[in-house]
Amino acid sequence: MKQFFKFMFASCLGSALMLIILLVVTMWMVNSSTNSTVTVKPKSVLYMNLNYNIPERTTDNNLTDMLLGLKDMNSDMSGLNDIIANIDEAKNDPNISGIFLEFSAIGASPASLEEIRNHLISFRESGKFVISYADNMGQSAYYLATAGDEIYINPDGALDIHGMASQIMFYKNLLDKLDIEVQIIRGPNNKFKSAVEPYFLDKMSDANREQMTKLLNTIWFRLVSDISASRGVSIQRINELADNLSLAFDAKTAVEEGFVDGLFYRDEIIARIKDLAGIDPNKKINTVTNSQYASARPAQKVKADKIAVIYANGQIIDGEGDDETIGSITLSKAIREARENKKVKAIVMRVNSPGGSALASEVIRREVELAKAEKPFIISMGDYAASGGYWISAEGDRIFADPTTLTGSIGVFGTFPNAKKFLNERVGLTFDVVKTNENSDFGSIAQPLTPYQKAMLQKYVGNTYNDFTALVARTRGLRQSYVDSIGQGRVWAGADAIELGLVDELGGLDKAIEYAAAQANLTDYSIKDYPKQKDMMEMLTSGNLQEPYTKSLIKKRLGNNYTYLEAIENVSKLNGVQALMPFIIVQ
Repeated sequence: MKQFFKFMFASCLGSALMLIILLVVTMWMVNSSTNSTVTVKPKSVLYMNLNYNIPERTTDNNLTDMLLGLKDMNSDMSGLNDIIANIDEAKNDPNISGIFLEFSAIGASPASLEEIRNHLISFRESGKFVISYADNMGQSAYYLATAGDEIYINPDGALDIHGMASQIMFYKNLLDKLDIEVQIIRGPNNKFKSAVEPYFLDKMSDANREQMTKLLNTIWFRLVSDISASRGVSIQRINELADNLSLAFDAKTAVEEGFVDGLFYRDEIIARIKDLAGIDPNKKINTVTNSQYASARPAQKVKADKIAVIYANGQIIDGEGDDETIGSITLSKAIREARENKKVKAIVMRVNSPGGSALASEVIRREVELAKAEKPFIISMGDYAASGGYWISAEGDRIFADPTTLTGSIGVFGTFPNAKKFLNERVGLTFDVVKTNENSDFGSIAQPLTPYQKAMLQKYVGNTYNDFTALVARTRGLRQSYVDSIGQGRVWAGADAIELGLVDELGGLDKAIEYAAAQANLTDYSIKDYPKQKDMMEMLTSGNLQEPYTKSLIKKRLGNNYTYLEAIENVSKLNGVQALMPFIIVQ
């Protein structure tokens, strides 16, 4: 009888799983069919709601997100690639009259925002309108909105402009209370490599405060300069109002000071859009979302010649990676495939990484070197291309970065926890060991490093830092002593990095692609993306659905606060010597 119920249960479970798979496949086919029939009517308005963490690339798993309740049929979470492509296509689309931006808080760093903003300005220069609206508008949203003709907020809303800050959490005192010691090995004179400071300090070091002050002021000046140029408000006045929070608590002040054009309710903004688009007041606006417009865009014509765009996004780890993590195996394979593809005439690697494993970075760098020997290899830096992110970029023929890209951070470190006192005195655990060699128990958290082990680690980390500075000196045509002087773990904004010789040109991904085409003597080509993204069906059949959708669910719940959880998660991935940027910046 037990066997009967066992087999019956297994049969029912199998049938249920098959039913779910059939349901997913059916909805996927219906969804794909629906998307393919999207048409853009005359006098349509491209509607952009960017209230989410904008990824580098649009994922192909929208339907699975819907099934798991992570998004509804009307939500839109397009990647940076589709957002920019949509703006450029809409500029020349006779059926698109303008763009309506509606967002309050955008999950994107300044570099991504600036790239979108530049394309919006180009769109507006074509003679079409760009109009923005929000009940409450945050700083990042407002910066993007200033690319347009008109900005409106709700009469009871607020415009939050308060400047930029970087707040670092220190856990030295907590570790002291727990009797846990983190043994830290840094590269020689890597005083700016502040990722390890929270382990042994309770506040910023003077060096870290110096680099953070310089970095934040460079980025903030860039943002307020753009705002000032667009709105005709002086930089001094913007800073005065940011200092006293005047705009955040009185919407009327935002109008009086020239930051916004009026205080509108939603029905009034709809009427204004109809007027700008030349639509009868009694008729509805034909709106098309980012995801809808992406499916309606003319399919890219497949050309014989191709430029590969390789996306290197996330922390660098050893092994396999995904859309949010750079795995040495995954990215190396992508670079190799682009190199061996005879139809690919040039390669652009889009780097958006704070770094990570030094060993994984070197594995990837070697593949860049091999590809560079056969065809033009151009680097496009996104929000971050620091530490290991710079390591994998240095070999490129030419490096493009945005003015607010965070780059440099040429430095390395290693951390080794010692929990002996915690385990012995607080938990009551003791350890004994039998070993064949002097250092057979090296790496155990139940004991501190010996002086010899620490000296060997210091030598290894020092050699890795020397390799890093030698790499940058060789590829950038600089003296190694000079690289050390601007290295030492220090992070630079793109606008400063170009003056230091770490970057060749300021510009986004589009400029990098144009340069690659010129280097390969291409005038007619198509773009091929690497690594290939797994679609919903591939993830379903591989059984690899749990992790990405657990992340998606957490992101939905935490919103922009997910960044902090992600930073904690990245600590768990640390293994071996790290070339990792010490912080993140959130507006």
